[in-house]
Amino acid sequence: MAAELAVALPAVAVVIVLGIGGLLAAATQVRLQDVAADAARIVARGEPEGRAAEVVAQAVGGAASATSWRGDLVCVTATAEPRVAGIPVPIRATSCALGGGL
Repeated sequence: MAAELAVALPAVAVVIVLGIGGLLAAATQVRLQDVAADAARIVARGEPEGRAAEVVAQAVGGAASATSWRGDLVCVTATAEPRVAGIPVPIRATSCALGGGL
């Protein structure tokens, strides 16, 4: 019985580490989507794009953002690369807001 436990324990540990890493990556995705929406509203109100980039970087460590205009909409794409078991996983979220703050 001890030999089976010694063989199975590392596999269980790997599954737990991957599971926790996956949950943390999912939480980062949710925060990234939320902050992308906030940043889009900030730019739509007429504040500088640099302010939106600061908000994204503060909310999600190591995140970057890009702003684009699509007609009357201002869109912000936020990207981050959280690590799951030491492997970087690219995550991206895009949100748009109507220009002019409406």
